[in-house]
Amino acid sequence: MALGFVCMVAFAVALARATLVPSPASVSMTHTNLHPGNSIRLYFDQPDWRDTVKQVGGNIVLGVPFGILLPVLFPRTRGLVRVVLMTALVMLTVEVAQGLLVTGRAFDIDDVILNSTGAFLGYLVLGRRLGRALHPRRTRWWHPRRADTADTADTAATEERPTGRWRKRPTADTGIERRPAPDPDRTVTSRRSRWGAALPAALRAKRP
Repeated sequence: MALGFVCMVAFAVALARATLVPSPASVSMTHTNLHPGNSIRLYFDQPDWRDTVKQVGGNIVLGVPFGILLPVLFPRTRGLVRVVLMTALVMLTVEVAQGLLVTGRAFDIDDVILNSTGAFLGYLVLGRRLGRALHPRRTRWWHPRRADTADTADTAATEERPTGRWRKRPTADTGIERRPAPDPDRTVTSRRSRWGAALPAALRAKRP
């Protein structure tokens, strides 16, 4: 965790230097792009492929640390959709700050798309594994329960709660067997009949 925090701080400094440092020499070349895909298409149409790799690849690489560090430092952001959305939100804020406050830089929606793609790749390659290794896996409501746990809970509930005059008892063969509970009136009657049968025999034994 400490190493992840240090990496996040270092990444934040590098991100600020790469995106929020003014570039007066680029004022004439910058333009705002609100249409997804326009800047990416211009990158691939230009003859200098090195600049294409620098622009497209650089923005993708810039988003990779989000996909790795977010699941490690913030367990609630684990999940592919959450990581991508969080990255898009952060980079959208950076792009807005560039367009409004930084000289020589402009808002470009394609940069947000490329950064989110980098976070997507970083999470699939390494972020998901690190998140699961450092934090316990979340239990979803649609996850099935373990069979042994469910059977133990049902058996305990069956033993503790009798139903009417029938009591459920677990057995090894059939699972649950119903046995009638003892009737107190019938028990008293049987005891009286045994005493009634034994009394005349005792009196006959005492006669001379």
